[in-house]
Amino acid sequence: MGYILAGVPGAVLATVGIFLPAFCFVAVLRHIVPLMRRSPWTAALLDGVNVAALGLMAGVTWQLGVAAVTDWLTPVLAIVATALLFRFKINSAWLVLVGGLVGLAAGWVG
Repeated sequence: MGYILAGVPGAVLATVGIFLPAFCFVAVLRHIVPLMRRSPWTAALLDGVNVAALGLMAGVTWQLGVAAVTDWLTPVLAIVATALLFRFKINSAWLVLVGGLVGLAAGWVG
């Protein structure tokens, strides 16, 4: 959205605005969480927060997956990438790069 509103500077500002608060929270909570883990009540609270976060990520992943599958190539790439990731432990950055190149090639071909 930042790119649409203000080009590259807007995209950079939007990216910083999205990620900087998370990095700040991690820096602040890095020393607090071990202390919270010592209490049974707050340890259970943190476990619940972790489970809720995983559930939220799973739900969003499902919705994005449903929206992203628009043709036959998308699920094939997803299945091949998943198999390569789990079978050969390939770095996911390579999978993203190759998937992008396959998508570009498929767009050029037609």
